[in-house]
Amino acid sequence: MNLSDGSCAASAFYPSEEMAITAIKTGWAEQDPGQWWNNMKSALKDVLARSAAPKDQIKAIGISYQMHGLVALDNKGEVVRPSIIWCDSRAVEIGDQAFNDLGAEYCLSNCLNSPGNFTASKLKWVKDNEPELFARIHKIMLPGDYMAYKLTGRMQTTVSGLTEGIMWDFKKASIAEELFDYFGFAKDLIPEIVDTFSEQSQVSEQVASELGLPAGIPVSYRAGDQPNNAFSLNVLEPGEVAATAGTSGVVYGVNDTLARDEQSRVNTFAHVNHSQEQKRLGVLLCINGTGILNSWLRKNVAAHLDYAAMNEVAMKAPVGAKGLLVYPFGNGAERVLGNANPGGGFKGISFNIHNQSHMLRAAQEGIAYSFRYGVDIMGEMGIKAKVVRAGKANMFLSPLFRQTMANVLDARIELYDTDGALGAARGAALGAGLYKNAAEAFERLTCLETIEPDGDKVAVNEVYNSWKNNLKF
Repeated sequence: MNLSDGSCAASAFYPSEEMAITAIKTGWAEQDPGQWWNNMKSALKDVLARSAAPKDQIKAIGISYQMHGLVALDNKGEVVRPSIIWCDSRAVEIGDQAFNDLGAEYCLSNCLNSPGNFTASKLKWVKDNEPELFARIHKIMLPGDYMAYKLTGRMQTTVSGLTEGIMWDFKKASIAEELFDYFGFAKDLIPEIVDTFSEQSQVSEQVASELGLPAGIPVSYRAGDQPNNAFSLNVLEPGEVAATAGTSGVVYGVNDTLARDEQSRVNTFAHVNHSQEQKRLGVLLCINGTGILNSWLRKNVAAHLDYAAMNEVAMKAPVGAKGLLVYPFGNGAERVLGNANPGGGFKGISFNIHNQSHMLRAAQEGIAYSFRYGVDIMGEMGIKAKVVRAGKANMFLSPLFRQTMANVLDARIELYDTDGALGAARGAALGAGLYKNAAEAFERLTCLETIEPDGDKVAVNEVYNSWKNNLKF
């Protein structure tokens, strides 16, 4: 990012397709942290070449990462086992048992969530099933912490990160001791805790030489992908709402009270600007099977089409796709469904009526309906999604999807020219003191388009009610 005008000097991503997920058993999902590092180096090489920016003008580094993953390191800093990533559902029963044994009052009042299928429960699975590996663990980290460690040699994490692993006690403002004692974890498994916006550490001389960068560049921001996506959209204050619809789909609203959902169908974490003095809690609705459903359809139903062409074909079908309903729940256990894993499905398909256009439209509508289902739960916690900000990317590139979202949520959708990488860059600049405050960091954030509910709102909501009434899990 160019600090003088807030513009993006260059961007790059690697690999060019979605990174492979290893699933040894049904419901498992693992990735090699070493591959993340190799991919980052490839992307960095590319972005440096594209920008042609002088390397000595790189002032700070920010990191955004996939949430909830478990990275375990030994005392030499080597990875003990592949990372158990966000969509792995092997620890559901462990988390549910912990919730029952520790009690709803402690879990929901202190941690604001059930331990569920989050990082702490994944670590307990390792302890129970791979004791020889667990015994080697020196520190545990989230994926972004690992990337920062590789850059700097410092093992660190943040309060925001610990809350996404359900390892933080909001009432005591400390590591969740009761949960750690219950699982049999030593508190010193947690590395040094640093502020989200701060000069946390510096690029080491060894890594700087490997990457062709000056040594000493500060790493001054890190955040999970969804808090960071909200930050990238300047969603920082109570009542503000962000959304994204990539592989998974998320609605993320900011609250200033320690609210919780009694069933943990949506989850509350410390937002990037949270502090004990000024509470800023991010309430997160996650739908696992959003963009991945669209990707599956492209591979198996519309292999000759790109995504833009798929959107055009989908719009040939009418609202409601002539009775065809799609449930986008085929990518692991869904928290919004109480950790049920019903799988994805098409309901009401008629071989004499429905064709490719109906399937593609019903899928986009079904994704939007799953968002509405969770947003209603967020509403019970006091967050009303009247304006939803999103980057103009992924599913929000589809006019059909974003209009359906506006109609079913009865909300204005605002699309912005930003993404998670720009958010992390702004966060890094803010953490390094290159911006004096968030207002200055976002003064050039550009709204590209707004979408208001239209004349199809009534019809869309009728279809949603049918979709909801036929939802089985």
